[in-house]
Amino acid sequence: MKSQEKILNKNGEGKFICVGLDTDINKIPSNLRKDPDGVFKFNKSIINATKDYAAAYKINFAFYERAGAKGITELEKTVELIPQDILSIADAKRGDIGNTSEMYAKSVYDHFRFDAVTLHPYMGKDSLQPFLDFTDKMNYVLVLTSNPGAIDFEKLELKDGRFLYQNILQRISEWNANHNCGIVFGATKLDELKTNISNFDNLSILLPGVGAQGGSLEDVSKTFSENKRKNYLVNVSRGIIYKSSGEDFAEVARDEIVSLNKISSSN
Repeated sequence: MKSQEKILNKNGEGKFICVGLDTDINKIPSNLRKDPDGVFKFNKSIINATKDYAAAYKINFAFYERAGAKGITELEKTVELIPQDILSIADAKRGDIGNTSEMYAKSVYDHFRFDAVTLHPYMGKDSLQPFLDFTDKMNYVLVLTSNPGAIDFEKLELKDGRFLYQNILQRISEWNANHNCGIVFGATKLDELKTNISNFDNLSILLPGVGAQGGSLEDVSKTFSENKRKNYLVNVSRGIIYKSSGEDFAEVARDEIVSLNKISSSN
């Protein structure tokens, strides 16, 4: 199944929540911290508890690379647990030139077998082309991020009065010949979301920032509903996987994603 179809199918089922597996060994329940396979067991429990309700899973490479070869093994094993009909996103923020980008693309898509990846556009279209050539995958390109530092570059005003991120948004729409481009747009930027949503065309949208970073799921869902758009994913990491620090963490995570889906579907 193509990545694009996985997104539309889950959205059609009223599922809009992407579970962020930013698994930190220091934050998982204490009984698992002592287990040499604790991170993987934690991920397995989270996936098993939430897979009937998740639209996607996003794995942030940094939380696995920090452990070297052991962490990469945990990442590989975790990806294999994600059901084939649910989108898997490599949050790796790649983007480089020539053969380097080609190798990154092969790593994410051929080796790790993810359905999607996050990319940064700073070096231009040629730095992303090897990813775009995987026509059955989804490539989420950073447009406006949820962090305070987004103002440093993303909101620089251009000569024509637009912001840099708005120019990037236009370019991504132009690069979407294979219908495999998406964008990352911070859920903490509600005013900008309302202003720019009419320019999203048929791009899929990945929205980080709900929960711990201050973004409102109610406001985001209402904005998309008012604009009659459903092709979006709201990423929630800490707010789901660390909702409980006890042995009931998986059950609590399941209850939380069920609750979040009800909020996103009610608008």
